[in-house]
Amino acid sequence: MTPRLLVSTFAALLALATVAGAQEAEAPPPPKVAWSFAGPFGTFDRAQLQRGFQIYFNVCSGCHSMNLLHYGDLAALGYNEAEVKAIAAQKQVDDLNDRGETIQRAARPSDAFVPPFPNEKAARAANNNALPPDLSVIIKARAGGADYVHAILTGFRDPPKGFTVPQGMNYNLYFPGHLIAMPQPLQDDTVPYGDGTKATLDQEAQDVAAFLTWASEPSMEDRKRTGAKAIIFLLVMTGVLYGAKRRVWKDLH
Repeated sequence: MTPRLLVSTFAALLALATVAGAQEAEAPPPPKVAWSFAGPFGTFDRAQLQRGFQIYFNVCSGCHSMNLLHYGDLAALGYNEAEVKAIAAQKQVDDLNDRGETIQRAARPSDAFVPPFPNEKAARAANNNALPPDLSVIIKARAGGADYVHAILTGFRDPPKGFTVPQGMNYNLYFPGHLIAMPQPLQDDTVPYGDGTKATLDQEAQDVAAFLTWASEPSMEDRKRTGAKAIIFLLVMTGVLYGAKRRVWKDLH
């Protein structure tokens, strides 16, 4: 190999390594959001949870299932019985009639959330062979939790110069490797909020992340209340036991 050819080969390999390194750069940490449910005494904002469910029901449920939830669970978001029935009735489920024949009927509060696809193969066929994950416990399954989900939903960008995005993929600043199969699902005014909240991209992403946090741990508020009561009990008992100790040992030196 001639010196000139050797130099050219080295330069080409260096260029390829530089591009590969750029595309393998680590994603930045997700921005921190001031969640109402954060901290030991945090609670869910029911209005936000309803907005988040609205985003899931009208946008995310077209690709993502939530197999661990039932429509009746939505009562915890502040929906009344009639509203829960109306939400469930918008979906159709398989059932059996009196003769054992398969029929379709409107979903009921006792039914699980209806998945968007009948099976994994159908889901992949509709999504360029990518499998949309079930969102029931996605907040628990991803490092960063709600911050991570919010970052992914707001992290779609035009790729930087020199970054190659294969066909069927999309550039996302916060996704590992920056390449994600999901196209940008949200934008400003994706859905009209009934409570008058301005539906910006950031607001929508926060709302659906809050809803998914509730779905991942619906009993979080009860857990925090129980923990607070236990701490108070232990503090009181510590004071009682310390007072008893002082009383018993006060005449001993």
